[in-house]
Amino acid sequence: SRAMEQFVRVSGIAVPMLEANIDTDQIIPVPELLRGIREGYGAGLFGNSRYLDDRVPNPDFILNQEPWRGATILLADRNFGCGSSREAAPKALRGYGFRSVIAPSFSGIFYNNCFRNGLLPVELPIEQVRELAGQMEAAGGHAEVTVDLEEQVVTAPDGRSFPFKSPALLRKMLLGGMDEIEVTLTMAPRIDEHFAAHRVRHPWAYQLDSASA
Repeated sequence: SRAMEQFVRVSGIAVPMLEANIDTDQIIPVPELLRGIREGYGAGLFGNSRYLDDRVPNPDFILNQEPWRGATILLADRNFGCGSSREAAPKALRGYGFRSVIAPSFSGIFYNNCFRNGLLPVELPIEQVRELAGQMEAAGGHAEVTVDLEEQVVTAPDGRSFPFKSPALLRKMLLGGMDEIEVTLTMAPRIDEHFAAHRVRHPWAYQLDSASA
């Protein structure tokens, strides 16, 4: 199995794409899936918007413009990652170079898949997302947003901070670069203690074990 990627904090350009219901087919269109298996999914991110015919970059698309093309954080509106459950969607965002997506809400399957692909989904109220987008636009993209998973806070270019919450297990996985099995193994001493105490209280449950030993 491949190693899980770690995330503690990132500071970088946050690109405003404040549309609602950006679905997984927009994030990684079907024609890009087969190409992505061979070449990596990053080049296919937003393929229908990012390219004209014959894969010529569309100059009107924000990720083809400086300095936005170097963004590591994406700002979006509600229900980001809806549609089909293809795991290639978070892989494409991460492959391009994104480390975090900030939106008011996410599709559940997409949200969970992000953590397993080194990408942090952050839920903030739309007013706060718009505030971040407004500051980035006012700076012409020459500003930084910081997303800190350890402290669970997003810091705007002007220093304002917006707290967020992440599920405890998924947060622990991403902070440590561990999958579910590795997180469980870190609890091995507590698990052993539990079974030792359980054996004392319920010895009859372990009689079959000793008989077969």
